[in-house]
Amino acid sequence: MNRIILILFLIVMLVLPAWSGTPEFWITQLNYIGLAALVVLGLILLTGVGGLTSFGQAAFVGIGAYTTAYLTTASGWSPWLALLAGLVITFVVAYVLGAITLRLSGHYLPLGTIAWCLSLYYLFGNLEFLGQYDGIAGIQPINFLGLSLRDGRDIYYLIWLVVLLSMWATRNLLDSRPGRAIRALRSGGGMAESFGVNMASYKVIIFVYSALLACLSGWLYAHMQRAVSPSPFGLNYGIEYLFMAVVGGTSVWGAIVGSGLILTLKDQIQNVLPKVIDTTANFELVVFGILMILVLQYARDGVWPIISSKWADITGQSKGRRAASAPPEAPALPQRQRPEAGKLVLEVDAARKEFGGLVAVNDISFTLKAGEIMGLIGPNGAGKSTTFNLITGVLPATSGKISFLGHRLDKMPSREIAKLGVGRTFQHVQLLPTMTVLENVALGAHLRGEVGVVPAALRIERRTEAALLHEAAKQLQRVGLGDYLYEQAGNLALGQQRILEIARALAADPVLLLLDEPAAGLRYKEKQELAGVLDQLRKEGMSILLVEHDMDFVMNLTDHLVVMDFGTKLAEGTPAEIQQNPVVLEAYLGGIDDDIEFETPETPATAGGTA
Repeated sequence: MNRIILILFLIVMLVLPAWSGTPEFWITQLNYIGLAALVVLGLILLTGVGGLTSFGQAAFVGIGAYTTAYLTTASGWSPWLALLAGLVITFVVAYVLGAITLRLSGHYLPLGTIAWCLSLYYLFGNLEFLGQYDGIAGIQPINFLGLSLRDGRDIYYLIWLVVLLSMWATRNLLDSRPGRAIRALRSGGGMAESFGVNMASYKVIIFVYSALLACLSGWLYAHMQRAVSPSPFGLNYGIEYLFMAVVGGTSVWGAIVGSGLILTLKDQIQNVLPKVIDTTANFELVVFGILMILVLQYARDGVWPIISSKWADITGQSKGRRAASAPPEAPALPQRQRPEAGKLVLEVDAARKEFGGLVAVNDISFTLKAGEIMGLIGPNGAGKSTTFNLITGVLPATSGKISFLGHRLDKMPSREIAKLGVGRTFQHVQLLPTMTVLENVALGAHLRGEVGVVPAALRIERRTEAALLHEAAKQLQRVGLGDYLYEQAGNLALGQQRILEIARALAADPVLLLLDEPAAGLRYKEKQELAGVLDQLRKEGMSILLVEHDMDFVMNLTDHLVVMDFGTKLAEGTPAEIQQNPVVLEAYLGGIDDDIEFETPETPATAGGTA
C-alpha cells in the first residue's frame, strides 16, 4: 500500500475517537470491524494464500472469549494472564485439530472444519461452568498502562493497535523464507517438497497462526462486550468470516476492506431492507449470496486488488519492477563440497515403476559420475520423466535400487533427497506465477538458510533472508535473467520460465542436477547460452542428468547417453556411438523416413533437430 494512503489511514483512525462529534455508533462499528479483521487476516493467510478452506474460525474466537470470561470472573485472573492462557489452549486445540483435519483434501477439508466448529459451538452451550446458553456476564474491563478500557472509545485504540501489529507481523511473515513456503502451498506443494520444504508442517503452522489471531479477537470481544454467550461463535459466523476474506482479497489490507464492506452492508441491509419491502424477515443471506456471485464473477481476487490497481493508475506507479535494483550484497551462503571428478555419484540399478498393469520404467540401470553430463533420451512416452521422478522421490520405485553418494533414494521422500544435494526442473514448468522471479528462485535455496516463523513475523532475522535473496539474484544473473528480478514469474515467456526453473535448481546448490527438457521453447541463441552455463557447471564438478528432445543440443553437450523406449533401456554410450546404433535409429525413425538423421557434434547446428 502506498505510504501516503497508509499515513492518511492512520491519521483518520487516530482522530475519529478523539473528536467529540464522532457518533458513538461509528466507534462501535469500527470496533467490530477491527475484531472481524483479526479473524479474517488469519483466514487470508490460511485460505487465500495457503488454499486451505476453513469454516471454523468462529470456534477459535469462542475459545479466546470463553477462556478469559471464565478465568476473570470465576478465578479472578488478570485479563492479560487470561489472554496468555487462551493462546496456550488455542494453540493446543488448533495443533491437534490441524494435525488431524489437514490430512484431508478436496471437499473433505471444509466439511471437517464445519464438523469441529459445530462441536465446539455446542460444547460452549452445554457446559454448565460456562453458563450454558446463557453464557457468562460481569467480565472485568482491560487495564492498559493504568487506564481502564471500559467503554468503546477507550478499547478502540487497543483493538486497532492489535490489528495493525498483526497485519505488520503477517506481512513480514509472507515476505520471508517461511512465507515463500506458505505461498507455495496453494499450487506448488509437490515442487516445493522437491526443494526440501516440509509442506505438511507449514499447513499446521498457518492453521495454528490463524487460530491464534481468532483467539486474540475473542479476548478483545469478551472485554469489550463484558459478556459472552455461544451465539457469536457458531457456523454462520464462520461462513461470514470466510466471505469477508473472499471479498477483501489476499492482501493483508484485504482483511480490513472485506470486514468493513460486509459489516457495513449487513447493518444497512438490516436497516433499509425492512422499509423497502415492508417485512421483518431476514434477507441478509439472500443479499450476501447474490453479492458472492457478483464478486466471484467480476472480482475473483477480491476488492483490494482493484483499489490498489486504481491507485497505481492514478499515481502513475509502474506495475512492473524490471528497473528495480538487485538485492544488496550479503554474505555468501555455505556451499556443498563437490565430489572428486570421476567419482560415482548416481547409480540406478534395475529401477522399475508399475502403474497397475502398465510398466512405465522397466528395470533400467545406468550410472553417472562427478563432472559428467549424461543425456536420457527417447521418444515421447519412453519413461524418461518417470525415471526422473523415481530418482527425486516424487514417485516410489516398485522395485530396484537407486543410490546417490551411498544413500538409498528409492525409499526416501523427495524432501529428504533434496537435503542430500539433488536439484531438479520439471517437464511441465512448475512456478509460482504471482511471486516475483527473485522469490521463485529464493524458494530453491530454502534449505540453505534457517529462519523460523516467529523471527520472520517479528522481522528480527534479516541477515539470512538477505543472503538467500542475494544468492537468488546471483543465479538469475548467471542464467541471463538479471533484468527480470521483480517481474512476476507468470509474465515471462515459456522459454524464460524454463531458464528460471534452472536458476531455482542452482540456488539449491545441488551436487546432482536433473534437467527435464530445459531447452524446450528456447531460441537458438538462448540454447547456446544455456549450453555454455551447463558446460561451466560441469567444469565446476556438478553432475547433470538431462532429458531433452533437441538432438543437436544433446549431442554437442553430453558425455554419455542412455536411450529409452517404452520404459526399457535400448542403448548406452557416447553421442557418436548412439548416432550409429541401428536399434536407436529404428526407435526414433521407425524405419519410415530414411532422410532424417541425427546432427553430428562436428556439424554446425542451424535449427536444432528434434526427435
